[in-house]
Amino acid sequence: MKMQRRFVVGICAVAMVGVAVGAWARGRATTKAQAPATTQAKETLGAAGQTATQAPGEAKAKTHVEVPVVVARAEDVGAIEAIVQADYECISGGVGVAPQWGRDFSLYDPKARFFVVTKDAKSGGRKVWAPTLQEFTDETDAEMVKGGFTERELGHKIYRYGNVATVFSSYEGKNSATGEVYGRGVNIYQVYHADGRWWISSVSWDAEREINEIPAELQPGK
Repeated sequence: MKMQRRFVVGICAVAMVGVAVGAWARGRATTKAQAPATTQAKETLGAAGQTATQAPGEAKAKTHVEVPVVVARAEDVGAIEAIVQADYECISGGVGVAPQWGRDFSLYDPKARFFVVTKDAKSGGRKVWAPTLQEFTDETDAEMVKGGFTERELGHKIYRYGNVATVFSSYEGKNSATGEVYGRGVNIYQVYHADGRWWISSVSWDAEREINEIPAELQPGK
């Protein structure tokens, strides 16, 4: 998120929204430096607020995206599978097409966050980018609209206990203009049921690599 919930900062966050993020921009050339925002960020997130093309020490201009308040669609939040699929739909669009931020926000708990663990290029250590929905939207919107971004689910497994569940959802990101696949990975959704509907409380993701392949049970058709 999202454009990697969403699945989602390319050159935007050295970041996204895969993940989508499987996963949710969603062209232009598909080199890593140019890949659309969400999936690129799922793969290369670094310090939030600094883009891949930003000079060291250069302050990034802050933007704010006004997100309309949208009433959740009953069909989006009535089932676990439905809310995950709706999230992929919201962050996917063509070149010049803005994500459905209002609809996407309606899927989430107001206190929801995204969690992405990445490798620090300088120290080699691990660090976490944990934006709120608004922070993620502000960070990724421009690149997602400019570059185009599409993220879809490949497969999923649901682990539910009562009113809470975890969804392992593998994703595939494509260039909106060319249809070329530029990234895959796994989005992990935490959801809960309350007030007659499902809510997403968090999404964490990691991108597929040679030593981090998508497990067999999350491959298409499994």
